[in-house]
Amino acid sequence: MTVQLLSPEGMFSPVPYHHVSISTGARQVHVAGQIARDADGNPVATGDLAGQLAQALRNTARGLAGAGASFADVVRLRFFVTHWTPDKYDQFLAGIDAVAEELGLPRPLPPVSAIGVDYLFEPDVLVEVEAYAVLD
Repeated sequence: MTVQLLSPEGMFSPVPYHHVSISTGARQVHVAGQIARDADGNPVATGDLAGQLAQALRNTARGLAGAGASFADVVRLRFFVTHWTPDKYDQFLAGIDAVAEELGLPRPLPPVSAIGVDYLFEPDVLVEVEAYAVLD
């Protein structure tokens, strides 16, 4: 197995992700800048954090697949969310839950960072996704 996900005893829980990933392999895949746009660049789910997150994860899956990878190979996910406040957490998780089975997201997720930012690519963009994967 290229990627091993774990949460050692004594680390903060419960969280919907593992705290640690261990990987072996020479090929690294970095997918960045994934936002809620369709293949023609049109906005998807304007004003809806959960909907935008779902679309950004779909786009991330396409990027991974283009490199011969999947979410099973991901060692870390990073999310940038505009104007983050704790009350957005349920919407954030709803976006992940909406596509978890469709995209084969491991549960719990690989290590995750959610970073609040003031502004992203364009004013309507609420979330951006980065994924880091390792392949043999």
